[in-house]
Amino acid sequence: MVLPIVIYGDPVLRVDCPPVSEITEEIRTLARDMTETMRDADGVGLAAPQVGVALQLAVIDVAHAPELQTYFRVDGQEAVLSEWMPLVFINPEITPGRAREESTEGCLSFPGLRYQIKRPAQVSARLHLLDGRTITVETDGLLARALQHETDHLHGRLFIDRISAADKLTLKRRLREMYEDIEAEEREARRAARAAARADRAT
Repeated sequence: MVLPIVIYGDPVLRVDCPPVSEITEEIRTLARDMTETMRDADGVGLAAPQVGVALQLAVIDVAHAPELQTYFRVDGQEAVLSEWMPLVFINPEITPGRAREESTEGCLSFPGLRYQIKRPAQVSARLHLLDGRTITVETDGLLARALQHETDHLHGRLFIDRISAADKLTLKRRLREMYEDIEAEEREARRAARAAARADRAT
């Protein structure tokens, strides 16, 4: 089931989420719905607070872009990226590398906004999977960035917290424009729904 994505301004996005203490059928269903929601929105990652649930659960899928990672290891062994996607995990622990790089990031909770964000280029991530296993992923590139981005979400941190001082000067205006675009889309959707309802009544 595709879930509504929470937009910036909802307080759940600033919650330092508690860890998942038990893998229940509700957690598995939520993970499946989050994966479907992420793909429906053409995203590469989604965290539980982005669908209104304050828990340390996230999903990532970068299988479409294997060229954007130069290595991918699981528990110290080279691994095939596509065989591990979508990556569904709880309670992540991230150890960043020392080198940093800047790249463009967006966020499904900030539709239309993209910024240059500087982050560690490589990470080691200890991830708990829903089948009970705990793995260590070592990687760089897009997956390293996605792991950091989603883990930030689980602790109430957002990508706009990491933008440059210069970008912060335009943030308020760009957020206002984002909300205006969302409202315009919602008005258009309501008009389309009313028109469809009238057409149904006429037939």
